[in-house]
Amino acid sequence: MTDYEDITYEVDGPAAVVTINRPARYNAFRGKTVEELIKAFRSAWADNAVQAIILTGAGEKAFCTGGDVKQRAETGDYGPTESGMFEIGNLHKLIRDVPKPVIAAVNGIAVGGGHVLHVLCDLTIASETAKFGQAGPRVGSFDAGFGSAFLARVVGEKRAREIWYLCRQYDAVTAERWGLVNWVVPADRLLDEAKAVAAEIAEKSPTTLRFLKQSFNADTDHQAGLSNLAMSALDLFTHSPEGREGAAAFAEKRKPDFTKYVNA
Repeated sequence: MTDYEDITYEVDGPAAVVTINRPARYNAFRGKTVEELIKAFRSAWADNAVQAIILTGAGEKAFCTGGDVKQRAETGDYGPTESGMFEIGNLHKLIRDVPKPVIAAVNGIAVGGGHVLHVLCDLTIASETAKFGQAGPRVGSFDAGFGSAFLARVVGEKRAREIWYLCRQYDAVTAERWGLVNWVVPADRLLDEAKAVAAEIAEKSPTTLRFLKQSFNADTDHQAGLSNLAMSALDLFTHSPEGREGAAAFAEKRKPDFTKYVNA
């Protein structure tokens, strides 16, 4: 079993439970976190006993709040990795490509890149205390690939633009009404419900589920090209003065000043 620092991984019956374990940072991910998530998802893919994968966050406050903006403000990047790369795009692709249903169990705040992760999962179960939204334009970041284009497929163009342009947070009931989540459960029932759904999935033919997932993905696979382009653009943007202003303002707990970049 791989030793993890930023996540936990366990197999419980037919379900692999992958938990982002950085509650002090509201389960924001750094480069190391992403690498460990990739390793965990690959382990679940290779394990024939695993029929479904549950992705959740440690604690009660946050599912995941996206990239660690404090880390970015401190070091200018998301920290060191074994590969030397920040592999969030590969994690997105892996969530889609793993031939087993992935269930997001959203236990708290899911914003920014954390919101993108749950959107990419096959199913989302939300705690009554969950909150959903985007933060990218507020902190000098964006996801112009799956995080926006695929989101529009899930909730429609108008809602997707609202989520990104306004950076508001929405409660679980609203998210369910919009089709952003499948259903909402009491907080103390969240993981049990996710495991029950995984057990229900495990009763189905794994081969048919693999083909169904690939069929659903085929309709939006072209968005992978947009995602690659978006990640390259984001890498350049985060090192620009405008991108650094967003991260610095977040770290300093002040409003960012983007006025000098209007029509730049």
